[in-house]
Amino acid sequence: MLLAAAGGMEAAAAGTEGPARKTRRQRRRRRRKAFWGAAADADLGMMAGILPISPLVSGLGMVPPPAVLDRPVAKEIIHYKSCTLFPDPHLHPPPPCQRPPGCKTVYVGGLPANMMKEIIKEIFETCGEIVALRKNSDTFCHIRFAEEYMTDKAVQLSGYHVRLGSSTDKDDNGHLVVDFAIAQDDLYEWECKQREEVREERRRRRLAEERHRPPSPPPVVYSDHECFIVAEKLKDEAQFSEAVQTLHTWIERGAVTRRTANNFYSMIQSINSHIRRLLNEKAAHEKEMEEAKDKFKLAVSGILAQSEQIVAVHHSASKQKAWDLFTKGQRKNLRVWRSQAEEIRNIHNDVLMGIREEEEMEISDEDTELEESGSQMQCQPPPPPPALIAKAEALKEENDSLRCQLDAYRNEVELLKQEQNQAGRGEASRQGQKLKFLQQALQGMQQHLLELQNECERRDAELDKAKEEKTQLAQLLESLEGKAHDVSAVCSVSPKEESMLGRGLGSNLIRSEREGLLVGIISTFLHVHPYGASIEYICSYLQRLESKICASEVEALLTRLQHTFKQERSGIGASLEKRWKFCGFEGLKKAM
Repeated sequence: MLLAAAGGMEAAAAGTEGPARKTRRQRRRRRRKAFWGAAADADLGMMAGILPISPLVSGLGMVPPPAVLDRPVAKEIIHYKSCTLFPDPHLHPPPPCQRPPGCKTVYVGGLPANMMKEIIKEIFETCGEIVALRKNSDTFCHIRFAEEYMTDKAVQLSGYHVRLGSSTDKDDNGHLVVDFAIAQDDLYEWECKQREEVREERRRRRLAEERHRPPSPPPVVYSDHECFIVAEKLKDEAQFSEAVQTLHTWIERGAVTRRTANNFYSMIQSINSHIRRLLNEKAAHEKEMEEAKDKFKLAVSGILAQSEQIVAVHHSASKQKAWDLFTKGQRKNLRVWRSQAEEIRNIHNDVLMGIREEEEMEISDEDTELEESGSQMQCQPPPPPPALIAKAEALKEENDSLRCQLDAYRNEVELLKQEQNQAGRGEASRQGQKLKFLQQALQGMQQHLLELQNECERRDAELDKAKEEKTQLAQLLESLEGKAHDVSAVCSVSPKEESMLGRGLGSNLIRSEREGLLVGIISTFLHVHPYGASIEYICSYLQRLESKICASEVEALLTRLQHTFKQERSGIGASLEKRWKFCGFEGLKKAM
């Protein structure tokens, strides 16, 4: 009551205020509405001419629910010619809004400031054909596709980090935000499509009603001229049904009078003659059906005979003498083919037996009819005609022959079953022999495996023993080298004597041009390696140039040239390592 009283007071005050004040209030409302409408359009990023849509469209029912988007679980990096899209795991884009009906337009925000329309088309052309692209500002745009499903693919690009080229500038990077947009053109096309579907459904329903509607009866207008036309139509096979319906309508409606009784009698007489023609056509069709049955019976008999021959060939090939000569794959194919041939033979045999059973039933029916007719004829004084007696005898003979054939086929089926059982028993015995052979082979393999394990254990013991001997020999070699070093220190000569000796033997140190080339290459190689290199490393380098070089030759050459190369040892025991170094400059100073 208080709210109603307040509303009444406001209405009274509005009625008492002047027209100028009312005009100013209306202007302020219009300006406020225009301001908030523009702000909402700017925030939502809607294109010009886009209007809100109500949940109900007049004449079209409810708006369909939004399509469920299949968002990928794990996004991948997408490379384009001008830019690259990176998935950002830390960025969670907002979920898309409710899909408008018939939506073909998407809103794309978060674009880099330097991104051009060509780059935007390059990214979104992978989703489908672009009809229109409008870039409203540097950071967002609207794209309209040709089909509705293309917007689903475009919305899946939301949340990607876009980079132009390899630049890290702020104006060349951005985070894509793709969402459905409400466009007036999409809504108009959707409404037109819905109206077209409603019209098509209405048209189909009307056609269905007209199809199931019973035909309207012909106009009942009797006259002598119409009677003559109907009489002519009764003689025509194509127009007989229509004429009979007209005649039936006239008789039901009381068109028969004393004056027209003769006309109706003549038309009924023509209908009776049409019945005789129909009976003749039925007899002709029955004759054709009997001939077709005979042809089918002969064809099935021929197919059955050929099938029996094929099955006999397969049974002959399955015998032991020929079966062992085929390979495993050939035997498998032969089994399949034999089973297929037996199935086909059984099917045709059942078909033929069914045909013969039907003939026997027909013959028995005819026999009963003949017996009944015979009893009737016995009651009657005149004797039966000779043609009927001959026909009955022929049918009896045919029935006896068919029964004999049926017994023969049954005997053949029993023989085939016995042969199949014998073949199954022989195959079972062969499988048992194969199983025994496989068991024997498995036992032999197990024995061989045990022998191999014993041999492996014996060789492991020999290997451990050889390792121990190698360790002892290495220790012995180390002690011998220490003694040799002491002896060389005691027996060392003076530098002058060594230089003189070197001059005296210098002509014999390098014996050929090939050794001179080797000395030059090795000197260059060791000069690059100041900490020295092992003889294997040096030989591996030289074998790249010439594969015929061996380690013993290189080691002998380095040993001869003591003023150019020297050998150093490092490590103790098994970790003892020998390295060769280049000392040509020191040897030159000593020689001078």
